[in-house]
Amino acid sequence: MGKKEDKKDKSKPAPSKQKKEGGGGGKAKKKKWSKGKVRDKLNNMVLFDKPTYDKLLKEVPSYKLITPAVVAERLKVRGSLARAALKELHQKGLIKQIIKHSRQEIYTRNTKGDEP
Repeated sequence: MGKKEDKKDKSKPAPSKQKKEGGGGGKAKKKKWSKGKVRDKLNNMVLFDKPTYDKLLKEVPSYKLITPAVVAERLKVRGSLARAALKELHQKGLIKQIIKHSRQEIYTRNTKGDEP
């Protein structure tokens, strides 16, 4: 039996105790954290200029759903300016108010049956 064991020892080298390069040891490289998604800064207008105000009077009353967020995004104006503009359009009778809440105002266009 001694001869068989000798053959096995000669054919296979003894396993080495050294760590491998890519192994998962305790001294692995630390994970690099990403900076996260970076949003582009919006450069919205604070006051209306003449072309934007004309666009407000012409296009906004034709929208089906009118909120300050929709107006601010489409006309590239601040939210506070969009809220003030919608109040003005409502007072002029160009749009109809559906919901008035402390946080959200929803308007819609005037239909033919709504006008006196």
